[in-house]
Amino acid sequence: MKICMLAYTFYEGDNRVMRYAETLVKRGDEVDVIALRREKQPREEVLDGVHVFRIQKRIKNEKGQLTYLFRILTFFVRSFIVVGIKHLRKPYRVIHVHSVPDFLVFAASVPRVTGAKIILDIHDLLPELYASKFEVGTNSKTFRFLALVERISARFANHVIVANDIWRQRLISRSVPAEKCSVFLNCPDLSVFHPRGRTRDDGKFVMLYPGTLTWHQGLDVAIHAFAKIKDRIPALEFHIYGEGTAKEILIQLTRALGIQDRVLFYDAISLRKIAFIMENADLGVVPKRKDSFGNEAFSTKTLEFMSLGVPIIVADAAVDLYYFNSEIVTFFASGDADHLAECIIQLIQNPEKRRRQVESATQFVKQYEWSCKKGEYIDLIEALTGNESSGISAEARRPQS
Repeated sequence: MKICMLAYTFYEGDNRVMRYAETLVKRGDEVDVIALRREKQPREEVLDGVHVFRIQKRIKNEKGQLTYLFRILTFFVRSFIVVGIKHLRKPYRVIHVHSVPDFLVFAASVPRVTGAKIILDIHDLLPELYASKFEVGTNSKTFRFLALVERISARFANHVIVANDIWRQRLISRSVPAEKCSVFLNCPDLSVFHPRGRTRDDGKFVMLYPGTLTWHQGLDVAIHAFAKIKDRIPALEFHIYGEGTAKEILIQLTRALGIQDRVLFYDAISLRKIAFIMENADLGVVPKRKDSFGNEAFSTKTLEFMSLGVPIIVADAAVDLYYFNSEIVTFFASGDADHLAECIIQLIQNPEKRRRQVESATQFVKQYEWSCKKGEYIDLIEALTGNESSGISAEARRPQS
């Protein structure tokens, strides 16, 4: 069948969108992805059988609410036109819309009224994300308006997917019936995130953060922690890969602390390339803040580091305490640079503790590998479209080694 993925994201850097699309292609479906474009990327490209249409350029530098909204609205209008035209030429059976924003689901209005099934996949809860990004209260008119948009968007969709169990309970309480809502964690795809063998042997101890550079990710806390211990561990470096509104502020912070030669910033790169970089790190760090958004946002990076055999330090956010324990990860008090510095020192000086943590994490992550979970997604597609499971579907369900 023909299926469309619609997402205000860069396809090649979004594990969640990529794994759905490639799973469907491997079982024999025709998949189009409507997404964003980076500088110098082609507007149209076929990647591993997935037809990617990049309809809008984006630089993640929004500092104001109006700029952020304008770019999203522009993408909405363009995707409404592109999806509508493509559907009328050759109908889609399913439109899988990835939020944020939630209202992007209405870009699938033409397919919806002509019989296509719509999935709204909520990667991040928009009201909480907005409150964190622009520092507004949960009782503000804007927050309540976004919650209303969430509810209307969920009602328009045939099914809603959400990124973790805590958020599912939140959505059920305010926006969607329980039977219409499923959880799909940000599972690592082992075709991308599997150990290939470390190649770095330079005598350095590299701590790594790959991902979006925003305030709620807490990178400033990690940089301050690094500055506290830099003289005690001369071989320690902190590598940061990604883009975001906080990048320039973070670069300035490293200069102010005099550590710009050991805290190194790199541009965002594709998933397959970052997997190689992550495997060659000695320690992963996920230092997010426990604000209204970060406290419940499940980070893809945690399970990816686990799949690659890299020990990690994570903030004691509610969602991480929900899924993990201290044998699997090392927790530090969110926002506490002194505690994070202490945890980094402990792991660096205790190779046996790192080994045990990796061993426990490797066993834990097996239950969340995409090869074990993709059958649930295929079942959802089949249930929405009314198709019986085919031989191809059965093969797609089978876990891959």
